[in-house]
Order: sequence, then structure tokens, then C-alpha cells
Amino acid sequence: MNRLAENPLDYSLLKHLTQAFGPSGSEEEVAEVIVEAVRPYCDEVRLDTLGNLIAIRKGSSGKRIMVASHMDEIGLMVTHIDDQGFLRFTTIGGIRIGDLPYRRVRLKNGRMGTIGMEKLEKPSDIDLSKLFIDIGADSREEAETLVGIGDTLAFVGEYTELGSRVMSKGLDDRAGCFVAIEVLKRTRSPHELAFVFSVQEEVGQRGAKVAAFALEPDLGIVLDVTRTGDTPKGLKMAVKLGGGVAIKVLDHSMVTPPKVKTWMANMAVQREIPYQWEVLENGATDAGAIQLTKGGIPAGVLSIPTRHVHTPSEIVQREDIEATLELLLALLEDPRF
Repeated sequence: MNRLAENPLDYSLLKHLTQAFGPSGSEEEVAEVIVEAVRPYCDEVRLDTLGNLIAIRKGSSGKRIMVASHMDEIGLMVTHIDDQGFLRFTTIGGIRIGDLPYRRVRLKNGRMGTIGMEKLEKPSDIDLSKLFIDIGADSREEAETLVGIGDTLAFVGEYTELGSRVMSKGLDDRAGCFVAIEVLKRTRSPHELAFVFSVQEEVGQRGAKVAAFALEPDLGIVLDVTRTGDTPKGLKMAVKLGGGVAIKVLDHSMVTPPKVKTWMANMAVQREIPYQWEVLENGATDAGAIQLTKGGIPAGVLSIPTRHVHTPSEIVQREDIEATLELLLALLEDPRF
């Protein structure tokens, strides 16, 4: 029986998640959306001291699986306000400086701004010292009524449907959070499940490390996005939109244990779920932190192929999201793991 045909995904939740404000260290608004969505489907919901949201679903097998997806997104932080009311800033997470000029950004209080640039002698001169944020203030005093040093800003990127694809800011990793929520609603797993919606992944996988240490799971499964190699003269990588869920082999933070990746792939074949292998030469996920916690925790990653990662215009394909959901359901319900 196809459970998605019986109970289709409500993508309005994904829209709500992507548009929530949540740069690393400021994930509270995202957590509020998730709590409302998961509370009816789990036995316990709590926030830990770092801000991770943990939803527990009890099981009878004696095994515990941690499913992690991160709530935070890339963003900016205010470092200085000048006499004219312009903001200087630093980046939060992996951001290409050349992508920043004239991007719109938003403070948590809703105030909008744009990233301006000083005149450059040559394009290669661009760096953070040449950039500023214009929030429409005329003076330092006016700006300080709206923003303070250390305040964070998120990029603006509306949720737009492109046929079977979706474009938005924050799909990294609200798409993973969306899959985790929908799996939590549907799963019939015999195992105890700890769904961790983690914080501060973009600045070093900090939330997942803390959560894994406290939970001591028998296995970690991470949901995240990955880059694709299907754009003109782009990255040479064997992952594409529409190719199905990507099963990670390697990234900058981990090599997936052979037993874990083989189990994932065999389950995909058994259930006729489209999948592709992911070798990501740069970048990391929460699995790298989970794997090195305590005495070592076996971990793997199910990745959602995503174009234009770490920009306000990330693109995913619905069929890949649904393949990720189907494979995670199958893995969690496998009594043999």
C-alpha cells in the first residue's frame, strides 16, 4: 500500500517552514512551527539547553534511532552601525561573498534591508569590508531603534512552485525537517525514535553533537540536502534533481560505515525507491558529529538533491522529497537493523 497516495504530503507546511526566521543561533521561530506540527504524534517534546527540539516516540524493540534534521539556515550578524545608519556585518555559515551584493535580508522584527556595496576599483576587490546593509535608516539613532549589535538577519527568498519543483530560501534544511515531521506522522516503527530538530548545524554541527551525547542512540540517520551536478558547466557530481533520494558515501566530515550505506541501498532496491549515491567533496552534515560522539555511533545520511545550495533560491524536486520520506519510513520500520 502506498501511504503517500493514501495520505499525500501537505506542502503548505514546507512553505511555512522555509519562510520562518532561523539563522544559526536564532531558531526559535522554526521550533515553534515544528512543535505545533509534531505534538499530536509523539510521546514527548522538549527543548534541550542548546535549543535542539527533541520529539520522542516510544518503541518496544529496545533499540533507539536518532533522526536528525537541522532547523538553522545561513544568515548574517550585525557587527557595527555607522553614523548614517548603515550596518556592517559578518556571515553565519558558508556564504560566498560574491553572491551577497543587492540581496534582500530581513531582521527578526520584520524590518527589511538590502546589501549595498562600496565602489570597487576592480571586481576582485570585493570582501566583507566593502559591503553594508541598508535598512532605510537616516542615522545611527534611528537604526538603533530597529537593530542592535549581534542581531541576526535572514535572506529573503519566497516559496515558489515551479511545476514539480520548489524554489525558496531555507530549503537547507527545512526540506529535511519537513520529511522528518511527515515520517513522524506516519511511522509504525517498533523502535524508540528520537527526532532531533537540531540547531547550529551551519556553524559546526553543534546541536547534533550535544543531542547525540545525551540520547546515546544505537543508530543515527540524518536528513539534509546535497548539491547537484546537473547545471550547465557546474559541479562534477553524480547527483541530479529527479534522481531520487541520495545515499551519502562521503563528505568532508565522515565516511559512511559500509553496513549502513549497504542497508540503506538494499532497502531502496527492495521497496523500488529511486536512489543515487552521493559523494560530496566539500561540506558536512550532523552525521559527522553524531558518528564521533561517545564511543562512536553508526550514522548515515539521506540527502535531498538541491540546486543552488546556500542561496535564497534553492530548488528541490517533490519526487526526491517523497523518495526520501519513503526510504526513511522503510528503514525505521525494519525490525532487523
